[in-house]
Amino acid sequence: MASTVAAYRRYVRPVPSVVTEDGVDIAWYDFGGDGPDLLLAHATGFHGRVWLPVVERLPPHFRCVAFDERGHGDSGSPADGDFDWHGFARDAAAVVEAAGLDRPFGVGHSCGAAALLLAEEARPGSFRALYCYEPVVNPSDSPQVPAGPTPLAEGARRRREVFDSREAAYERYASKPPTAAFTAEALRAYVDFGFDDLPGGGVRLKCRGEAEARTYEHGFAHDAYRRLGRVRCPVTLAYGGSGAAFGREVMEAMAARLGSARIEEATGLSHFGPLEGPTAVAAAVVRAFTPA
Repeated sequence: MASTVAAYRRYVRPVPSVVTEDGVDIAWYDFGGDGPDLLLAHATGFHGRVWLPVVERLPPHFRCVAFDERGHGDSGSPADGDFDWHGFARDAAAVVEAAGLDRPFGVGHSCGAAALLLAEEARPGSFRALYCYEPVVNPSDSPQVPAGPTPLAEGARRRREVFDSREAAYERYASKPPTAAFTAEALRAYVDFGFDDLPGGGVRLKCRGEAEARTYEHGFAHDAYRRLGRVRCPVTLAYGGSGAAFGREVMEAMAARLGSARIEEATGLSHFGPLEGPTAVAAAVVRAFTPA
């Protein structure tokens, strides 16, 4: 199968970056298009260009921009190692300004969806509307910091980071869950753009295990749920119908606090829906952002 770098060669260009208000260098990608601006935010452990299969299925009248959250992809990490999720919201806000986005639509997956909600809460009215696929928002008014290691964090710290080649990494991921359920093009985008070449040969994940682990550890430590009333724009809350990590019950708790929200089940998809079903997710995004 052809490399995603070849398939998406028009997106391989010098990467612009912006420095956030707390001093983190954030990489972002302008995928082009004319018309309303649309900002895409990825899940923990991934990077902005995993959205390419979804972007390719969106109408060209959207101008699509994605970014690598701090500690992910080609972005820097906070100097103090603090992965409080309000930092991801600052990343999103910095890219909106740097890219000259005018009250963009926002599409977020998992951590990225929570980041967009946090960004809207910090500056109500920043977004025209949001499509949030299983946002990691704990339905509790009390942020929770884990007292010890969590399974997700410890799994990230044990994750294999170095492979002989991108092809070796692709073959391994294609044979194991949850990545085995990704479409081939989504998995290619993750692998082709998610590894650095090593000087002595081989490749290494750009999102290092410790950064991913610390991101997981702060997943329930933010206050997005308590401040959902500050979100002014319409929000679509989507969840996977197959083993959803954040299912309908969580979406209903969130919707009750939002001024304008609708809930949508992504039938047949899991928590990784945007990577498993880019066609279905792109269609859902268009429905969410198209006036009835």
